[in-house]
Amino acid sequence: MNRLLKYILALTGFATYAAASAQVNTEQVMRIGQNALYFEDYMLSIQYFNQAIQAKPYLAQPYLMRAIAKINLDDFAGAEADAAKAIDLNPFLTDAWEVRGVARQNLDNNDGAISDYNEALRLLPRNRQIMFNRSLALTDTKKYEQADSSFAELLKYYPGFDNGYIGRAKLRLAMADTTAASADIDKALEINRNILNAYILRADIAINSKKDYSAALADMNEAVKLEPRLAGLYINRAFLRYSLDDYFGAMADYDYAIQLEPLNPVALFNRGLLEMEVGDNDKALRDYDALLSLDPDNYRALYNRAVIYGEKHRFDEAIADVDRLIDRFPDFSGAYYLRSEFMRGKGEMAHAQADYKKAVALAKSATESDATPESLSENEETSRRFRSLLTIENNTDMAQEYNNSAIRGKVQNRDINVEIEPMMQLSYYDSPTELRRNTYYIKEVDQLNATRMLRFLVVVTSRPPMLSDPEIIQRHFSSIDYYNSYLSTHEPRAIDYIGRAMDFVTVRNYAAAISDLDRAISLTPDFALAYYLRAQARYLASALPDPGSSEKDNAPNMPQVAPLADVLADFDRAIELSPTTAMAWFNKGNILFEMGDYTSALAAYTRAIELQPDMGEAFYNRGYIYLRLGNRPAGIADLSKSGELGIVSAYNLIKRMTN
Repeated sequence: MNRLLKYILALTGFATYAAASAQVNTEQVMRIGQNALYFEDYMLSIQYFNQAIQAKPYLAQPYLMRAIAKINLDDFAGAEADAAKAIDLNPFLTDAWEVRGVARQNLDNNDGAISDYNEALRLLPRNRQIMFNRSLALTDTKKYEQADSSFAELLKYYPGFDNGYIGRAKLRLAMADTTAASADIDKALEINRNILNAYILRADIAINSKKDYSAALADMNEAVKLEPRLAGLYINRAFLRYSLDDYFGAMADYDYAIQLEPLNPVALFNRGLLEMEVGDNDKALRDYDALLSLDPDNYRALYNRAVIYGEKHRFDEAIADVDRLIDRFPDFSGAYYLRSEFMRGKGEMAHAQADYKKAVALAKSATESDATPESLSENEETSRRFRSLLTIENNTDMAQEYNNSAIRGKVQNRDINVEIEPMMQLSYYDSPTELRRNTYYIKEVDQLNATRMLRFLVVVTSRPPMLSDPEIIQRHFSSIDYYNSYLSTHEPRAIDYIGRAMDFVTVRNYAAAISDLDRAISLTPDFALAYYLRAQARYLASALPDPGSSEKDNAPNMPQVAPLADVLADFDRAIELSPTTAMAWFNKGNILFEMGDYTSALAAYTRAIELQPDMGEAFYNRGYIYLRLGNRPAGIADLSKSGELGIVSAYNLIKRMTN
């Protein structure tokens, strides 16, 4: 844990004012939040700091602590905003200046970071970490003389600070002084033999300055010993082993890197290249298929897969890959030559000749010399861009492992599918988490529950649980039987059809639910919840897999799938009858998103947020759309807010968009 976090967690001077009007014991909440932060429960700690801020918004400490949690989640924009608020409330809070400086540095606002570090050093002179961070920021802004002076001052006061020498080594490499950089690295290793970055930097110098792959490999071996679970180190070591003609060792490293990170695109690409080189095209094809399933626009993988398809005489698939390559790189002569070979293999000689002529013309214009088949098929651009091994630049960004894989630790590092938050549903069951409630308030639902006219209480949730208890499932079939008997002997009422429809939705019989809701609406046309529930049932029915025409003939209860326009119409009617229902606006936004009407979806989510300012799901979905529309600042701001409100996947998406 870094010095800043340990220092702040040691503070005991939180304000202890009694909050007569607040229901929250702020001091207790803050201490629980501190404990969660100490144990790296960043998401959970934010929820406690939110409570403290809501109870006493004039205290600087909760904003500062929340900023620290956000930094650990890579939400640097959110951390900057919280630290700025802490500074506004207490400009003498040194740690707030430091935290904002760290956030700004990670946002590439190095000038702003330097300003914050200078202010922090004015309040706390000679602080080692702040001096170090300022030196790095000066390096990144290419203020090399100032950075050199800053490092000199740092190492004057802290001559045994190993990372200080590593930081200055990076500065000296930027200044092209490899001799001085090597001396600093050696000094750092003299102080501490277990500095990962020292070995990585020294290996980099050996490769780029001396082409000494053996020396670089020795340093990478040491790095692997220090961090044996870091896939990037094995990828880079494989490159060195390959350069030293150790194909077996290189393949072993790629295999282990993929064992550590099965979806690592660099490892998959490089292993595919090596497999092609040793003639194992079947394995290479599997690697490129896996890579392209993750990243369909990986043109290096497309090129190499096309080569494999060609060698297997699967010319149509090879041509399809090259066509995509040419669409992206219309002046790439090697692609036209490749396609000419595939066309020739298919016997389409005219097309093959046309592609060959195009390749020759492009090659001549690029090189101003005669082009040969060899130069076309293995030209420099092809080799450099499509047939060369890749390396990992940042080997020190590690994802850590925690006991609770759902929310603990650095959730932004987890592989989470990027999709919008789902519809808010009416349900008899919910699945709350320790971070946030999973149910929301709708006035009409509260009123309905108060009447006790349904057999179970209704909740509003975005993630109703799957029912697996046979007794619970049977309870709803029994309830359906009850309604069947009751409706056969009594005057039908809308509420009875609503109740049975809720049971049908619970047991996934959406066709029957929709039929009951049609009856309820015919009896009570101004029943907002009936339209809401029918929209929900129609949407869920549309998500069912198509069982095929033969099964449909034997399945009379199979719902007739309503178009999204009908689902939208029901939500619109629910909104017309109850215009302040935030959940209906949110669901309308989801439907508009699926229909591709992003502008209207944004407006719907905005209205939902106006009505329900703590709806993290609406912030997340709006932020996601902003990103898709290219409005990155607005998107990141909304995602940050949604993460603050407990949407775990927000931090994963923020990291993807900021790396």
